[in-house]
Order: sequence, then structure tokens, then C-alpha cells
Amino acid sequence: MNLLEAVINAFRLPELRNKLLFTGSLLVIYRLFANITIPGANAAALTQLFKNQPLLGLLDLFSGGGLSTFSIVGMAVNPYINASIIMQLMTVVSERIKEISKEGQMGQRRIQRWTRYLTVALALGQTYGVTIAFQNTNPAILPSDLDWFARVTIMVTMTAGTILAMWLGELITEFGIGNGISLIIFTGIIARGPQAIGSTVLGHTGSGGFADLLPFMVLGVLAVVAIAFVIEVQQAVRKIPIQSAQRLSGGRTVQGRQSTLPLKVNTAGVIPIIFAISIMTFPTILAGYFSGQTGTWYGNAANWIQTNFNPSSPNLASAIAYNALYFLFIFGFTYFYTSVVFVVEDVADNLRRYSSFIPGIRPGKPTAEYLAYVMNRITFGGAVFLGLITVFLPIVAAKLTGIPQNQMQLGGTALLIVVGVALDTMKQLQTQLVMRQYRGFIR
Repeated sequence: MNLLEAVINAFRLPELRNKLLFTGSLLVIYRLFANITIPGANAAALTQLFKNQPLLGLLDLFSGGGLSTFSIVGMAVNPYINASIIMQLMTVVSERIKEISKEGQMGQRRIQRWTRYLTVALALGQTYGVTIAFQNTNPAILPSDLDWFARVTIMVTMTAGTILAMWLGELITEFGIGNGISLIIFTGIIARGPQAIGSTVLGHTGSGGFADLLPFMVLGVLAVVAIAFVIEVQQAVRKIPIQSAQRLSGGRTVQGRQSTLPLKVNTAGVIPIIFAISIMTFPTILAGYFSGQTGTWYGNAANWIQTNFNPSSPNLASAIAYNALYFLFIFGFTYFYTSVVFVVEDVADNLRRYSSFIPGIRPGKPTAEYLAYVMNRITFGGAVFLGLITVFLPIVAAKLTGIPQNQMQLGGTALLIVVGVALDTMKQLQTQLVMRQYRGFIR
């Protein structure tokens, strides 16, 4: 069953139809707020900045295009994503938070509340940094003499926009279909698509002959191949056979059975890319504070960073070094985050607690070591996949089509998000349909 067929079948059921309409309504509301811009910004300078800084374009991707237009939801769910990642990391660092996360629904509510508080703090800090950085661009996006009242107003407004986006996302997750935060990012990418493709076509169209159309034909074929590749890897799993022994549960004898433990090739999703983007954009953002101070060593260093520290740098050595560093960060963070979300010791303990084991592997530490060995091997493929899609796909597309990377809208990160969210939403729809089809038999 494809996504379109699942949606058609869902609309035939009143309950699912209401969920789909509720989800669509909230996404429309968010897109309306995304088109309300904050006054006082230089639109031409803003467009030039995001055109010359590809990594800022990736940050804008997660805001659904709100940052490049300086809208009231310009930070979107970026602070919430960062806060969620920090809280996940804290479950590894802090034993207390790890214990709270295992307290069931009450523990999850406490962690969710802390995540919201951290989201507000991060949103205020990030919006403050944005106002400072936008004052130091050349040409300046915000007035250099911005007073404290105007700065605080911008910070409070954009922080409120982040809270709104977070609230809408949580409402969709609870009462709608799909993951609300992912769908907000998904709709932002889709909404930018027609305009982005149109600007790319208009910027590289000459007389309209076959020679002008060939690059776009090659780009289209490459996009289809990339999407197919992403779908295959996103759905790829390694199934570990599991044997459950006969046991007593609630006074009843539960017979042993055979099952599998699916291990995803790309367990980390797009989180390693977010980590890598955060680190790679930090020097550029920091350089923005000092780029206007010419004649000093730090001003010259800032100008050099802004010119050379990007994937499409005119200096070939700088571009190669940048892309190699970007790839290594993604590769390393893939292993790191996979180890955070898939703790082999916990999985081995859970298998032993439920009288389950891997055939040929002793329970306990040997099971954990075996799972770690398997995860390291398949995570290597996932890490290489993320690096190839994110770093090398735009380079290959630019070489084959002749369209510069900073003007081309074929992004590996966007493909990962769009395909991943579409697959997850389709699976949730199918699950809901199957549950309702079997409801009559249960009754």
C-alpha cells in the first residue's frame, strides 16, 4: 500500500479522517505564521547572506525557510531539537536522569517538561546570537544601532514562535497522524520546493534549447536515483534471531517462540547531520562578530573564515578540507549517537529478563558483546550512507550539471527528511488502518 492509497482509505474512516484534517489544519496555521516577518530587516542582505553561506541554508532547512525570511517562527523547532538531543545525552551522562527516564510515563513527563524549559533558554540564547550576527554582516541585515528594547522584542517574539511551533508539533503527535516536529520540518521543505526549483531553473536557462535542458534532466535522474537509494537504506535492517524460553507469567505458562530483533542500518537518522552542522557553522557565526573590524588580525581571520570555510570555497584545498572534515564529523557522530540510543547492555538485560536469548550466544555479557559487534558493522554502512548523501551528493550533482552547489536545491539532508517522514507517516497510517480492520474480530 502506497502513501496515497493509505490516505484515501483513511479518509473513509471518520476517526482517521478527523486526525488527518486536524494535522493538516495545524500545519497550515504554522505555515501562515512562517510568512509573518519581523520588520526592520534588510531583505536583500538577508538573501545574499543565505546565498553565500550554504551551511546557514541547512539551518534554514530545519526552520522551514523561516530563518531566511526572518519570520516570527524563524528559529522554528531548532531549539527544541537541540534540547531533545541534550536531554538524550544527559540520560547517558547522569545516572539520576537515566533512572527518571525508566520511571514510565511519569518519568517521561518530567523529562519532557525539562526539555521544554531548556527549549526556551536555548531559543533566547540563539535569537540573541542571531541579532548580533545579523548586525555584523556586510551589508548589515539589522541596524548597527539596534537598541536593547528592539533586541529584546525580537528575542521574545522569535522565542514565542519557537514555543508555538513546539506546541503545534506536540498537538499533532498526540491527536493527529505522524510525528509533529518532523511534519513541521517536512512541510517547510515542501513549501520551499517550487520557489527553489523555479529560481534554479530561471537562473540557468538561456535560449531554451536542449543544451539548457540537459542539466535539469540529469539533475532529475540523479534526484530519482538518490531518493530510491535513501528509501532502501532507511528501510534496511539486520534481523537478529531471538529464541524465547518457556516461562511463567501471571500464573500462566507462556510457551517459547521464535522472533527477530531488527537493527536498523541508519539508527541515528538525521541527528548526526544536525550535530555536524552545529559544529561546522560555529566558526562562521563567530566570524560574523568580527568580520567588520578590518585592519586587525582577528578581523582578517574572520574574513578568511567567511570566504574559505564553506563547501563551495574558491580555494580548492579549503573546499576539500572542509568537505572532508564535514564527512568525518558526520561519520563520528553517527557512531556516537547510535551508542546513545541503542545501549547494548540494556538490550541484553531485557532479553535475559524475558527469558530470551540469541541462539548460540550466552545471555548477559556475551550477548551484549555480540550485539555491539553487529551494530558496529552495520553502523559503518549507515555512517558512510549519511556522509555520501549529505557531503558528496551535492558535489557530484554540481559536477554533472554545472550548477553551483550554493544555487542548487538538491540537498541530501532535505531528501533524508522528506523520505524519512513520508515513510514513517505511511507506516503509522497503515498501522491505524490495520488496527481498525481487526477491531471487528476482536469484538
